[in-house]
Amino acid sequence: MSQGSFVFTPMALRSLELDQDMLERHKYKKQLASHHLNSYLLKKEARDGALLRTHTVRPAAVCQDVVVQNALYTGDLEATQRLFPRGSTANLIIEPQGGEMRWVATGEGLWSLSYEQELTTPLHITAGRGFTECLRLLLQRGANVDLAPGGTTALHESCENCQPECTKLLLIHGANANAVSEEGLMPLHCCTSPKSLECAKYLLQYGAAINGRSVDEDDTPLHAAARNGLPDHIELYLRYGAAVDKKNAEGLTPLNAACSQPQELQELQDYFKVCQMLLVAGADIHTMDQDKHNPLHMACKNVNPDVVDLLLAYGACVNDMDYGGEAPMHNILKVVCYKVSHQPERIVRALLNHGSIRVWPGALPVVLKHCSVSPRTIEVLLNDYSHLKVTDTWVESVSPEVFKEHKVFYESVFSLAMTPRSLQHLARCRLRKYLDSRVHEVVPKMDLPTFIKNYLLLEYRGYIH
Repeated sequence: MSQGSFVFTPMALRSLELDQDMLERHKYKKQLASHHLNSYLLKKEARDGALLRTHTVRPAAVCQDVVVQNALYTGDLEATQRLFPRGSTANLIIEPQGGEMRWVATGEGLWSLSYEQELTTPLHITAGRGFTECLRLLLQRGANVDLAPGGTTALHESCENCQPECTKLLLIHGANANAVSEEGLMPLHCCTSPKSLECAKYLLQYGAAINGRSVDEDDTPLHAAARNGLPDHIELYLRYGAAVDKKNAEGLTPLNAACSQPQELQELQDYFKVCQMLLVAGADIHTMDQDKHNPLHMACKNVNPDVVDLLLAYGACVNDMDYGGEAPMHNILKVVCYKVSHQPERIVRALLNHGSIRVWPGALPVVLKHCSVSPRTIEVLLNDYSHLKVTDTWVESVSPEVFKEHKVFYESVFSLAMTPRSLQHLARCRLRKYLDSRVHEVVPKMDLPTFIKNYLLLEYRGYIH
């Protein structure tokens, strides 16, 4: 090998691949921006041409008149009619007073703390606040429907604020349903709450791209709906032909996006419905992100028991490892103490019944320390071992407060230091070991009383024996 040459290491090759991917994404973004710019210019030319036949198009003027702003921000139709009479133009750029404080460069390396002035238009103000009649008047007075001085169009504003009538009115007057904001979002990407469903319907009726990508994240509308737990949007988008397994810049499909999103207790059912729809539509349960997290890893981390059960029913593998060498069981045990109300014990039980790897016995005191606030989780874990070596370390791992609250359960655990496991439990362990990953499938079919089936499937009893 000549001096100065080098071997392409796997890391160097990976870096080159990433560079190539980045260049391809950059090329795609330029093409997308060019497409939408051309579309916008064509529509603008057609609209301006129509206006030129009647009167000269006036360029947008900057307005700082507080009276005009008050009329617009309060939706005062009578004042708006007076301020924008027939023959006038509503094609204005408004510079609101006040706003957030931010540091602004003043030249020669100096910075000053100034109010952030976010440019807007009369259309943005009225569309975002649902002032439909004021919006109609402004459109009749020649307001530019696609003007975006602040980086977004009025259509983005109406969709983000869930104003379906304003959305419809803007689209009727020629608003570009695929306009790209400064942040790289189309209006359909802004439909991120349940109340925005009607806005999404109007957008699709007026030609919004169902698989349009956001510029930076490469998200489709289906990604946005899945990430925000919107089952009605998912149903709508799938009906319009949304691609169910498109990956974004992070390698996430819509199913991955739904499973990876932190979820509050009241949101669990919506995310379950989203995942169910995506799986019925053919979503791949094995797709991994850049860190080799699959949907099951993510659902365990965010503690959604119904989603975990659903993924397992569709054949998710309980022992797939991510780049850090962690299986889904690791993910759930790390967050038990934060999500007790989400019933993490159901996930631990389901994983074990599907043949998940267990915690190394020497690490059980550590798990006990972090998961003791969920006695049911501890119960399920311990009942998958035929023998346990309970020591003083176990006792020290449970805080006095938790011990006092769950005294009966933890006394039964600590008593195992002097008492062997029951014969009944040893028989259960023997049968479970024989069935291995088929426990969840075979036990329900066995000709046994229900209470014995439940016992074999690690049903909770509130004590260890």
